[in-house]
Amino acid sequence: MKIQNIPNVSKEDQLILFDGVCKLCHGWSRFIIRFDKKRVFKLATVQSEPGQVILKHFNMPTNHFDTMLYTEDNQAYEKSTAFLKVTKYLPWPFKVLQVFYLIPRPIRDWFYDRIALNRYRLFGKYD
Repeated sequence: MKIQNIPNVSKEDQLILFDGVCKLCHGWSRFIIRFDKKRVFKLATVQSEPGQVILKHFNMPTNHFDTMLYTEDNQAYEKSTAFLKVTKYLPWPFKVLQVFYLIPRPIRDWFYDRIALNRYRLFGKYD
């Protein structure tokens, strides 16, 4: 997916869109903030105005959120690929997660979807 003319997103931005009411997703964003020592990433919730604009740009649903979206070099990634792209910029030992690229994307995404579909039940959600 190519990014073109999205407000507040430049080619250099590495943006992570996450579900702001999901406790798992919120924990992931806090984890990113803690370990992103070089301040590579920008974060936004999918419920925010910029998040909604980006979702609409990619013709993604704006009323239910079942994936993380990550942008880098005018490309957008979702599901397991978005997760693995982010881990590439984290310090050791988190870079070890790159080994999951050896698993074919449909299989990785199947596991990602199982977690995403059950995240509220397993981890809870904020009001």
